[in-house]
Amino acid sequence: MTVKPRIALIPHASPTSPAARAALMENPGFGKVFSDHMVTITWSVERGWHDGAVKARAPFAIDPAAAVLHYAQEIFEGMKAYRTKDGLALFRPEENARRLNLSAERMAMPPIPEDLFIEAVETLVRIDADWVPEGDGSLYLRPFMFASEAFLGVRPASEYIFCVIASPVGAYFKGGYKAVTVWVSDDYTRAAPGGTGAAKCGGNYAASLIAQAEATRNGCDQVVFLDAAERRWIEELGGMNVFFVMDDKRIVTPPLGTILPGITRASIMKLAAEAGYTVEERLYGFDEWQADAKSGKLREAFACGTAAVIAGIGTVKFRDGSFAIGNSGDGEVTSQLRAKLVGVQRGTVKDDHGWVRKI
Repeated sequence: MTVKPRIALIPHASPTSPAARAALMENPGFGKVFSDHMVTITWSVERGWHDGAVKARAPFAIDPAAAVLHYAQEIFEGMKAYRTKDGLALFRPEENARRLNLSAERMAMPPIPEDLFIEAVETLVRIDADWVPEGDGSLYLRPFMFASEAFLGVRPASEYIFCVIASPVGAYFKGGYKAVTVWVSDDYTRAAPGGTGAAKCGGNYAASLIAQAEATRNGCDQVVFLDAAERRWIEELGGMNVFFVMDDKRIVTPPLGTILPGITRASIMKLAAEAGYTVEERLYGFDEWQADAKSGKLREAFACGTAAVIAGIGTVKFRDGSFAIGNSGDGEVTSQLRAKLVGVQRGTVKDDHGWVRKI
């Protein structure tokens, strides 16, 4: 019988002082400031998951031949801990655990027991509770796993490290929410059928960076990818899923398969259906997007993800021109769905689905 490994506490020799922590958290940005601790758990073919520990955040010492450096066996998750009136809480952490294991399966990596994943996350949040911001901020959590075995050969590794680190973050949009401008790439694609598009692996993001740089050069906040086969169907943004709000209470979003199964995406679909909207998962072409925006059939479009939650799309740019959506601002449906979702996450709106997990 396999015994779940215990996450041992290794005391931090010199944690950040309250004054220094307060200064760091005054304007943390996103992903630039990190909490004191991390959780690590090791896996090997011989021992399974073992040597779990929460300890001082520090660099890894890995061999130059570590498999992750050569064959990119690496996956990760993104989630947040919130400070609510009742204490600290996570939002649907079991879904992050399940998605990490789906990514692990695709990348030929070992699954981690869901309860161990959640234990690791909660352990880190508890010990670094003082790093969870007040107000609109949150503690961004990054669970990840990588191949640590030292070898040069194309096969799945036999040793892995699972780790969770944390970063206090402020509101994604300084000065309030704003609609974003997006760039539709026709040179680069993100994923193809049978590929790794549905896995949250670093290689997908590395491949998207050149397209994101192209978007930035064209004055846009994010890149939109089309499908790899026909270069017609909208798939997703560089790091966000996308929705289209029509004038007949329909909301359209691209189907899963080559895109990431976003947890924010799934939550929005549930909330939208409960609000009386018909949510369709179907192919939606860039030509349709242009025509529907021109005719007024398309009222709003928005992107969603853990970091920004929901961001309205105001302007779409592409090689041959641009077009606006609605009033080029934050639409009514976008605002309503964001308010409901953020309210559930932060405990100010009733959680009817058991999505919030108190720590």
